[in-house]
Amino acid sequence: MKCMNHSKRAAALFFSVAIVSVGVTMLHAEEEKTSSYAPIVLKEDMNSTIKRMQGDKPKIEAEHNELLSERYDLSDRPSKVVAMSGGKPVQEGVRVKLSEGMSWEKLSSMSADEIREKGLFPQGFMPLPHPNHNEGGMLFPKFHIDKIKKQDQRDLTRFDLDFDLADHFLPEYPSPIYLTTRADLGDVSKGQLVTVNNYFELFDGILNPKQLEGLRLLVTPFPQQQFNATNDRRSEQPSFGVTCFDCHANGNSNGATHLVGDIRPQENRRRLDTPTLRGVYQQRLFGSQRALKSVEDFTEFEQRAAYFDGDHVIAAKKGVNPLERGSQIHFMAEFQEILDFPPAPKLDVFGKLDPSKATEAELRGEAVFNGKGRCIECHSGPALSDNNMHDMKVERFYKPMKKNGLLATAQGPIKSFPLRGIKDTPPYLHDGRLLTLEDTVEFFNLVLNTKLSAEEKEDLVSYMQAL
Repeated sequence: MKCMNHSKRAAALFFSVAIVSVGVTMLHAEEEKTSSYAPIVLKEDMNSTIKRMQGDKPKIEAEHNELLSERYDLSDRPSKVVAMSGGKPVQEGVRVKLSEGMSWEKLSSMSADEIREKGLFPQGFMPLPHPNHNEGGMLFPKFHIDKIKKQDQRDLTRFDLDFDLADHFLPEYPSPIYLTTRADLGDVSKGQLVTVNNYFELFDGILNPKQLEGLRLLVTPFPQQQFNATNDRRSEQPSFGVTCFDCHANGNSNGATHLVGDIRPQENRRRLDTPTLRGVYQQRLFGSQRALKSVEDFTEFEQRAAYFDGDHVIAAKKGVNPLERGSQIHFMAEFQEILDFPPAPKLDVFGKLDPSKATEAELRGEAVFNGKGRCIECHSGPALSDNNMHDMKVERFYKPMKKNGLLATAQGPIKSFPLRGIKDTPPYLHDGRLLTLEDTVEFFNLVLNTKLSAEEKEDLVSYMQAL
C-alpha cells in the first residue's frame, strides 16, 4: 500500500514538474516570438526608461564606432579641386578597407563564390546597421540639432543615441535650393536653413500661394515615433515632432538616418539614408518599399506610416497627422515638384558633356559610364535614372551574418536613384554604406564584374563629379 501511495506521489510529482516545464517552455517560446506590432501599453515609466537607455548608450555607441573603424578609413581628406554646389569640398579616395594582403585588382579577379567562401567581401560593402539597430528610429546629425534648437526652438536630441557619421562625410549644410520655376535666381535659400521661422520671408513673391502653403507644411513639426508627447519617445521632454525638412533639409538631405518601415522582424529592417528631394519631378517610385507612384502618395505615406515605423496602430497613439489630399498634400507636392538639381555647367541640353567645357578625364569617364562600366543600363535619361528597381544580388558575395543587430541576407531590388548632382549627396547607396564616389565605383566594379582599370575608375569618378 505504501509502495502504491509512493508511486502515485512520484507520478503526481513527475506530471507536476512536466507541466511546469512545458509552461516554462511555452513562456520562452512566447518571449522569443516576434510580433509585427509595437507594444501599446508600456510597463516601464519614462524616468526609468531614460536612466536605463542612457546607461546602455556608451556600450552601444562603442560597439558601433568599432564597426565603422573596422570597415572604413574615416579620416578627413577633402578635395582641393572638387566642391559641392555650395562650396563644401567633397571627400576623396576609397574609404572601404580590404582584408590584409588584398588589393582591388586581385579581388575583382576572383569569382563571387570564391570571395564568399574565403570571407573576402569587404565589410564596408556589407549592409550598414543603424547606430542602434535593435532600437532604430530617426537620428539627426548634431549640426542640425544645434541649428534647429537655436532657430526653431525645438530639441531633436535623443537621450539614448547620437549620430554616427562624421560631418565631413555628409552633404553641405544648409544646402542651396534651386527651383525649376526660377532658375534665374540661383540659390533661393540665400544660405539659410529654411524653417517655419523664415520660410515666408524667403519665398513670398517667388512661390505661388499653393506652393507657399505647401512649403509651410513641409517645415511644420508633426508627431513622429521618437519625437512626440507620449511616454514612448526618445526625447527627454515631450516634443511637437519633426518636419519633412528635418531630414530633407532645404529639400536636399543632411544625412539623417532611420530604419525602413516595411520589413519585419527588426533584425531584417534596413538602414535608410535620407535621399534628396532635388529632381523628384523626374522620378516615379517613392518610399522605402518603392510602392508609391507619385509625390502626393509619398507625402501622405510619410505622415501616416513612415513617421511611425510603418505601424498605423502606434501612430494613432502618438498623434498621427492625417493630411487632407486636396488642400495639403497637393500643395506640399507642388513645392517638392519644383525642387531642381544643382547647376551642371559642363552638360549640354541633352545631359551630355560639352566637349568644349569638359576635361579629357571627364570625357573618358562618360565613355566608361556609357560603355564598359554598364552604368547607363540603370542610369539613363536626363536625370540619369531609369525609374526602375534592380536586384544586384550582392548576397552572392557573402554568407548570411548578424552584426550589431542587423541580419545581412539577400537585400532584394533597390531603386536606381538619379545621378544628377550626385557629388552633393553623400553617403551613397540606399543605406549610406558607401562614403565616397570612389567607394561606389569599386562596389559596382566588383558586383557587376566590369573589370575597370585604375585609370577608368578615376575617370568615372571625374565624370560623376561633373554631373
